[in-house]
Amino acid sequence: MRLRMNSTRWIPQEHQRFLLFGMGVTSMAAARALLQRGHTVDAFDDAPSSASLTAAESCGLLIHLGTDSEALEQACSVCDALVPAPGLPDNHRVFATARAAGLPVISEFDLAAWWDSRPKISVTGTNGKTTVTTLITEMLIEAGIPAMAVGNTEVPLVQAISDQSIETFVIEASSFRLAHTQEFHPQVAVWLNFAEDHLDVHRDLQQYRRAKARSFTDLSSDALAVVNLDDEVVAAEWGAGDARFVGFTLAEAVDQRPSYRCSGGWLVTDTGEKILATEELPRSLPIDCANALAAASAAHEAGASLAAIARVLRRFSGLPHRVSLIAESGGVRWFDDSKATAPHAVAAAVGGFDSVVLIAGGRNKGLDLSVLTDSARHIRAVIGIGEAGPEICEAFAMRAPAIAARSAESMDEAVELADALACPGDVVLLSPGCASFDWYRNYSERGDHFAELVRQRLGIA
Repeated sequence: MRLRMNSTRWIPQEHQRFLLFGMGVTSMAAARALLQRGHTVDAFDDAPSSASLTAAESCGLLIHLGTDSEALEQACSVCDALVPAPGLPDNHRVFATARAAGLPVISEFDLAAWWDSRPKISVTGTNGKTTVTTLITEMLIEAGIPAMAVGNTEVPLVQAISDQSIETFVIEASSFRLAHTQEFHPQVAVWLNFAEDHLDVHRDLQQYRRAKARSFTDLSSDALAVVNLDDEVVAAEWGAGDARFVGFTLAEAVDQRPSYRCSGGWLVTDTGEKILATEELPRSLPIDCANALAAASAAHEAGASLAAIARVLRRFSGLPHRVSLIAESGGVRWFDDSKATAPHAVAAAVGGFDSVVLIAGGRNKGLDLSVLTDSARHIRAVIGIGEAGPEICEAFAMRAPAIAARSAESMDEAVELADALACPGDVVLLSPGCASFDWYRNYSERGDHFAELVRQRLGIA
């Protein structure tokens, strides 16, 4: 067994040995990066996919089964750090085995920081991370600053740093990565919002909150922390640590804290400079304005001009499956918000409309779905789908009995029911508040199928 001077802190050194558990896209990228730099990798996975096995073989790696307790204990006793795959549950046995062996746990962010010191902007939050990460990246590129969106995207940070043409990395920082990161030093850290989510991964809500707050912990005095002043949990972080702080808010009247905000129909900076009129946005729901303000604050700090920021905002029509308009027929608009996999995201979407026929459900992630009824004043009818459909319908029957609640056994039936329930002026909104894995491989497949069925029913090619 290797003698460790410190059982919790990882000390980077040459020619170390790393245990990687869960050999998905991020872990394979980390494995390649480690091997290229002369380190040794012990790879484990509970059920490696054929793609993972092929990728590992191309690197000369053998993936051990995570169910082999003896092999796992042996690896923990000789390795220098554990790098778990993002999303590996806190109660997974690998963490208990690592603790027993005094093995430090790190993330791909720690590895990337060891090897690369270029500027980084991090974006975290329960909802909106991908949209704001994309906006910031486009704003920087528009301003002539080579940038790349990384992290909880198709490109892990440990892979992205091999591209020497990039000046700034914009990191979509999920709680899964932040929870295991030992040191994190972005130049700008954005925290968008906080609500109950991912309790199928994190031990409890406090653990999830601590993971999100991790993005501010190590900020230096010349770094900027961007906080949502309209979110009670996030706003409470104001002043924590050594960083400078700036807020963003939809409120016209704000306190003395500097903030990007909506004022007189304009998006303005913390000093009152106009960015653009809200009517110039392709869509100006409250969530759109909040995302625009958050992105603008980070991009401006990183060197993007207000003119470049405004140009991007004028043309950015949103990402797929995020309150995306599918069609309008008979005075009814149909929207795909399949990316909304937690109640907080559903509330943000529903709150942008007056009268909604809501299609919600799927596989619950250990969350309280009854809070969906808090948006009852915006909802005229609800259709429950998937495993959680009955739970959602029961919640509305108990807490909002005036709202019609129906269950559907398929997405086809859900669309049929929505068409029957919707009246002119209504919005039919697929905003599930749950994961998709009961009926679909991912939220994209769910949203695509919904959109296809809607077009078929409305006779739209």
